[in-house]
Amino acid sequence: MVSEKMLTNLKRSSWIRSMFEQGENLRKKYGADNVFDFSLGNPDLEPPQTVKDALKKAVLSDTPKMHGYMSNAGYLDVRAAVAAKLRQAKGVPVEAAHVVMECGAGGAMNVVLKTILNPGEEVIVLAPYFAEYMFYIDNHGGVPVTVNTDRETFQPDAQKIYDAITPKTRAIIINSPNNPTGVIYSRDSLVKISEVIEKKQKEFGTSICVISDEPYDKIVYDGAEVPSMFEIFKNSIIVNSYSKSLSIPGERIGFIAVNPRISDTSALMDGLIFSTRTLGFVNAPALFQRILPESLDAQVAVEVYKKRRDMLYDIITKAGFKCLKPQGAFYLFPQSPVEDDVKFCNEALKHNLIIVPGTGFGFRGFFRLAYCVDEKTIVNSQKAFEALAAEYR
Repeated sequence: MVSEKMLTNLKRSSWIRSMFEQGENLRKKYGADNVFDFSLGNPDLEPPQTVKDALKKAVLSDTPKMHGYMSNAGYLDVRAAVAAKLRQAKGVPVEAAHVVMECGAGGAMNVVLKTILNPGEEVIVLAPYFAEYMFYIDNHGGVPVTVNTDRETFQPDAQKIYDAITPKTRAIIINSPNNPTGVIYSRDSLVKISEVIEKKQKEFGTSICVISDEPYDKIVYDGAEVPSMFEIFKNSIIVNSYSKSLSIPGERIGFIAVNPRISDTSALMDGLIFSTRTLGFVNAPALFQRILPESLDAQVAVEVYKKRRDMLYDIITKAGFKCLKPQGAFYLFPQSPVEDDVKFCNEALKHNLIIVPGTGFGFRGFFRLAYCVDEKTIVNSQKAFEALAAEYR
């Protein structure tokens, strides 16, 4: 009953889930306290109190049709509230007419790709990347084209992107702060990419869309700046969710925002709204749309993630692993002591360490650690990391 294409995709599916499932077996055997699971990027902090209060208020509301259908784009007042925050943060005059509420950033990304892609058109993806991008692109007849970032800094290389752009290039996905590295792409790097795109658009007479995937844009440290994609790229679309910033990943609430400088935004918005309906999302969850206007100024305790970053970074670097200290998100992406990162991560299981090979993110020779875990797990993992590192000295 399962198609050959699906069977192929299942074989290629997420290393993250694979490692997590192996961790489940270890937990059964040794007990949860003796297993150090850094595989899943599942926020463990509770939502801010503001979110909980807004949710209680919405649930108890007697407003008529609270749980009924609305415009496929979402409630107008919610879209207006989201647009107001974007105007403030991005420096571009975004209005409600440029926003579509969606079922998380994953749903949003699929809606965008469905709307803009013709069969066989190419989407540039910067490695290391969130693995699901490949399946999202395939969902809508696109062809992913991988371009590696720098192996030392994980910053994108404008020349490599220039070389990868063809007449079939329709979009480039940019994820900053990045999963899995935690790196924020610098303004200088992004401006150079913008210049490259402008040159190629003129050369080929095409339009290339920058899709900015921004679920970690509020999880930043040390006063770092996340450059505004809307300011840098004219043809840009933001997809975002509140999964990380409000710690509600299971509620599947996010949005698409279209840069008002894009030509014929009206047709693009119509396409996004149509795709939201026909892909089966219909509309973003009504209840969690209702909580947003009162919750947009709320944020999870970023200082907790920062503390965990520093703790885990100190543990692994003192053990001997080479790692760039990230500026955002909640991941570390150390270098594997051997090029075969899959073998290395399987060796780590012997020490009850559950880590994810960089191969799963299109970047061989590294591994990812998600530090959205209890501090006790981080502290107790020290001896395991030291023992693992000692095997490669």
